[in-house]
Amino acid sequence: MYYPYIIKELRHRHNRTLVNILGISFGIALFISINALSSAYKKAAGQPFKDMGADLIVQRAQKQQNNPGSQPKSMRGIRLPFSNQLFSKQDLIELKNLEDINAAAQALLLWEFTKTGFTSIMGVDLQQPALGGLKAKNWIYKGRFPDKKGEIALEKHFAKFKKIKPGSSFMISGQTFDVVGTIEIKEGAQVSAANIYMLIDDARGLLGKSTGAVNLIYLGLKDPSMQNRIKSQISSKIKGASINSSDSFLELMGGVSMISDKFSLIASMVGLLGAALLIIKTMTSNLVERSYDIGILKAMGWTRADIQKQLMVETFIQAIAGGLLGILMGYLISFLLGFLSISIPVPWEMGFVPSMAKQTQALNEIVRLPISVSVSLSASAMGLSVVIGCITGYILGKRTERMKPADIFRQL
Repeated sequence: MYYPYIIKELRHRHNRTLVNILGISFGIALFISINALSSAYKKAAGQPFKDMGADLIVQRAQKQQNNPGSQPKSMRGIRLPFSNQLFSKQDLIELKNLEDINAAAQALLLWEFTKTGFTSIMGVDLQQPALGGLKAKNWIYKGRFPDKKGEIALEKHFAKFKKIKPGSSFMISGQTFDVVGTIEIKEGAQVSAANIYMLIDDARGLLGKSTGAVNLIYLGLKDPSMQNRIKSQISSKIKGASINSSDSFLELMGGVSMISDKFSLIASMVGLLGAALLIIKTMTSNLVERSYDIGILKAMGWTRADIQKQLMVETFIQAIAGGLLGILMGYLISFLLGFLSISIPVPWEMGFVPSMAKQTQALNEIVRLPISVSVSLSASAMGLSVVIGCITGYILGKRTERMKPADIFRQL
């Protein structure tokens, strides 16, 4: 194999070389960006649960009342959300006895309706600082998180609207609480947001329950891949339970997530196939242009195997160059896509704001796409680029078998 000839050939036919490199690079960039985007959608759907440190959220919706007389005449005061009714002691025992549960946190979510508006209240359990509603402790904007009876923290925008600062007091259902801090809920964690945070015992006092009142349970699993099996166990043990995970968000995302999940590989492979066909077509058409050179090489004693190796090395070099350029382009496209935000629909039972309240935007999570290009994805792209180069070189080498020096020189 004559390497100087390979370099001269690539430089002499630079237009063809550039077209082939760009063709491969576009195919590789498409492969990387589409697969990175698909992975980002899955990560975005799981972001709310990641921010809460939970794999599953267990709730129980209010049973439908057929008797109109059983409906409350007024919504005023402290109430349980429709999607968050209390669990019984037996329910909590059943959850505690489940296998594969790494950690569990309890919370009590309340609504308060007044003449001036609506307020959501989250009572948190201090025993699990890395799970559930208590994760809001990491998002303190000013002051601190409540750790004593009679203390509360307010969500930043709620506090600004009410013109309340840490150090002042706030009235809830006729009881006065000390405001010790404000909280800025981070992007993607709005599903766990409330206007007011307090200790769970204070929330129970507002509800009129002394102990044991729980209507929201966060579960961390030893093995997240066992989600579906554990969901089935919970459903069989706790009748009427609603169990949500990141899959719940993906289901509501509908067509976008399905297309991203099922067809990302197909779409990216089509791009690579297009790149392969482009380089085959370009180099095949140039075989006619190079027929005189091939005829001379064969007349000088070059065998079919020698010429095939020559063509394979040429295409291999172009494939490597195109693969490297494509990876850089894929990184750039993925970086730009990372500035986009998507709206993730929140399941009804996880919408902690009632539909008749003004803050209905809480029914959607706005999450910036957590897009990234992994080393394995880059390695796969480069491997595919090399495969394209080798296959193309082999096909071109096979086509030179029928090219005989006498026939070539006779046509000149």
